[in-house]
Amino acid sequence: MTATQEQAPPRPRPRDTEIPVVKRNGETTAFDSTKISSALTRAFLDVEGTDAGSSSRVRAVVAELTEAVELALLRHAGPDRALHIEDIQDQVELALMRGGQHQVARSYVLYREEHAKARAASGPSTPVDPTQPTVRLADGTSAPIDVARLERIIAEACEGLTGADADRVLSETRKLLYDGMSTDELDQAPVLAARALVETDPDHSFVSSRLLLDLLRREAFSALGLTPPADQAETARRYPEYLAAYLRRGIELGQLDPALAEFDLDRITSVVRPERDLDFGFLGLQTLYDRYLLHSGGKRYELPQAFFLRVSMGLALREIDRETRASEFYGLLSVFDVMCSTPTLFNAGTTRPQLSSCFLTSIPDDLPGIFGAISDNALLSKYAGGLGNDWTPVRGIGAHIKGTNGESQGVVPFMKIANDTAVAVNQGGKRKGAVCAYLETWHIDVEEFLDLRKNTGDDRRRTHDMNTANWVPDEFLRRVRADADWTLFSPDEAPDLHDLYGDEFTEAYHAHEEAAARGERTVFRTVRAVDLWRRMLTMLFETGHPWITFKDPCNVRSPQRHAGVVHSSNLCTEITLNTTGGTAGRSADEVAVCNLASVNLARHVTANGIDTERLARTVRTAVRMLDNVIDINFYTIPSARRSNLRHRPVGLGLMGHQDALFTLRIPMASEKAVEFADESMELISYHAISASSDLAAERGRYDSYLGSLWSQGVLPIDSVELLAATRRDGELELDRTQRLDWDGLRSKVLAQGMRNSNVMAIAPTATIANITGVNPSIEPLYRNLYVKSNMSGDFTVVNEHLVRDLAARGLWDQVMVGDLKYFDGALGEIERVPAELKELYATAFEIDSKWLIEAAARRQKWLDQAQSLNLYLAQPSGRALDALYQLAWVRGLKTTYYLRSQAATRVEKSTLATTDGRLNAVAPAAVAAAPKPVDTAPVLVEGAACSIDDPDCEACQ
Repeated sequence: MTATQEQAPPRPRPRDTEIPVVKRNGETTAFDSTKISSALTRAFLDVEGTDAGSSSRVRAVVAELTEAVELALLRHAGPDRALHIEDIQDQVELALMRGGQHQVARSYVLYREEHAKARAASGPSTPVDPTQPTVRLADGTSAPIDVARLERIIAEACEGLTGADADRVLSETRKLLYDGMSTDELDQAPVLAARALVETDPDHSFVSSRLLLDLLRREAFSALGLTPPADQAETARRYPEYLAAYLRRGIELGQLDPALAEFDLDRITSVVRPERDLDFGFLGLQTLYDRYLLHSGGKRYELPQAFFLRVSMGLALREIDRETRASEFYGLLSVFDVMCSTPTLFNAGTTRPQLSSCFLTSIPDDLPGIFGAISDNALLSKYAGGLGNDWTPVRGIGAHIKGTNGESQGVVPFMKIANDTAVAVNQGGKRKGAVCAYLETWHIDVEEFLDLRKNTGDDRRRTHDMNTANWVPDEFLRRVRADADWTLFSPDEAPDLHDLYGDEFTEAYHAHEEAAARGERTVFRTVRAVDLWRRMLTMLFETGHPWITFKDPCNVRSPQRHAGVVHSSNLCTEITLNTTGGTAGRSADEVAVCNLASVNLARHVTANGIDTERLARTVRTAVRMLDNVIDINFYTIPSARRSNLRHRPVGLGLMGHQDALFTLRIPMASEKAVEFADESMELISYHAISASSDLAAERGRYDSYLGSLWSQGVLPIDSVELLAATRRDGELELDRTQRLDWDGLRSKVLAQGMRNSNVMAIAPTATIANITGVNPSIEPLYRNLYVKSNMSGDFTVVNEHLVRDLAARGLWDQVMVGDLKYFDGALGEIERVPAELKELYATAFEIDSKWLIEAAARRQKWLDQAQSLNLYLAQPSGRALDALYQLAWVRGLKTTYYLRSQAATRVEKSTLATTDGRLNAVAPAAVAAAPKPVDTAPVLVEGAACSIDDPDCEACQ
């Protein structure tokens, strides 16, 4: 435990505060934590017998679970905000599931269901004076609760939703009413009642959202001095009035760009469709409410369609016909066909339009340069930028320092400072500051770098909040496969290695090894390549870091090879742009910048396949939006502006891939899914490149176009052959199938040029996928039913596609809900579910991650940048990790992202086969062509890779 942890004050718990609890009959009572521990103990007794009551293990588990429930309840309650008894029981059930007590949880669920049936059989309980409950107003007076209004807004919220039960929502709402409740509690009561029913039918997520929308529109209209509307119909009629007041107030507050008032407001507001507010699920609208909508004094005055209009107008500011383009952009955003990245959504149309997502920097090897780069990190992070830092140039431990005639302490102490800077500059509380440090595998400090995220050791040499990634050259993987030695150098003695890749790197690396053998290098160390690889994979499993990314594919296939070297990726490993280091006392000459948006693939497929015309229209407009970002953008440092205006890179990606597969009835773990990944990405690539080329004809080519691969007629699909030329036999196995008229597009690019140096990158899209209600990015289904935790709270998420399929077969009932909870949202062990549904709705930890790599490889051939590829292992082993990451390399992937495990995973330990420490494992088939058969798999001890349900994880936000 650190000193900071020891001195931290104890967290408040419900039993330390006066929290009212609403019983089922409407009476209120004081919170009593002993009732939680008693209920938990009874559940254990039911499962383990009477001896469990005297078991010290059970007592300890019950105490731990009770505290977990208390802390969870504290987030949602207080002296002025009551808890319902069902809320408490929900948290007890959730704590049991999260604690791995599945049998006890199942017993507890059955207990609740039995008692619910008994209550139903005996008739409804009589609430305390149900006709006259009162609400405590802001001025301290009381008034009767308007139950008629509650009935009206609940009925409106359920309208058109076949799975919603208005009577039940109203009944559950009544249970939350009590005499003397606050107005905030009254506003939240129907929302909480509806969200508690999401697991029974996902339509209740839309009901919850619409009830939250009722609260939001009253808040927004009141904040602007307008009389709140009575319902959605009145809101729609008064939207022009609202929008005029909204723009006026935002400009007065200094939040909205005054240029927005120069639009033809009658024309622009006529395109707004207020009814699209009804398309949000609860998680989406709550995320907007908490983190995106503009507010003043804690009161939101921006409604969702005003939000989309603001972003659209902000992106159209430099257009000649601004109103037409803003309408076009709004038309895509408001129906979720495409979504801009979080910084663009935060800041477009505001007075500080920092719209870019990712920044890549190289850290120079001198104190002024290092601290200048850390200062740049702070300025970039302030406005929601994600950072990727290349630390390879910084000399290693033991290297000579001329100025002091001393020895360097290496790169780690400076990384520690960068870590703490990211924590301090947290993007205004909207989301955590986030940075990823990259280091090449030949750096003398690489072994210390691998330990940065460990929870043991000297805390001064640990970076608990910073992501890390290995920047791996091809030559290292060759040494691993050949069971050869690998030499580590300090970059001050081998500075050329930083800027070299492919065959040139290999030749220079050999030369440095020969020089070291002659005694011409002072700081170096030789290790067995297999041992270092094992340690890399072991740390990846134990800490979730460093990620594995590949230097050579990123550079060999880069369209901008003539303009510099790709020294790292970004925070989420999808951006592969050039960076240049600064000189002493200055920041970098160029900080690479990328601007992101994602096509919602789920909106572009039908049961018959991809709607190619709609997809082409969406991609063309999205590329235009992204190109506009570059000129409108607010740049916090000059090197970012210089780079962005010179190269104009953008990154159009995708999300909703899993949802599209559901619509097409294609299982993720199948050859058809791999083919779909290939076909869909080819279409996006084709139309994105075409759109950028047409923009070049309209607006001009980007400044550094001449000399690029584009200018030579080499498109991303063609650059695969460049990588093949640098690989040996068996080192690149990749399907090259093409379907579209690439010859025609190639001729078009040669004739017109390109507006953007890079046009595609697949980002994680975690938050914007929440907003649009689809699965993130290229991710497989996490679970069919689970509780998602993020910065906006806990949300029940249920797979609506599965619910509809089961309901059509008469299989969706409370027993199925209970089974899904018991089996962690997986169908595999539920006997009555048909085999075809188990295959279609297999979860991330049920499918073999090799299918994710195969699909990613098909996408990668079309991409000029990379993709955020998470891998999932339910039971990680050294052999499985080794096979996956070597397969990723052989398939030509540029990067990988998180290794995901399940919480509290128990990993089977391997055994040593011989005294030389080699493992009892077999080389994966994908690397069978290695020059010398060698077992490269690490021994994994019990640990945990990144847990997908970690609410503090940047990728989950």
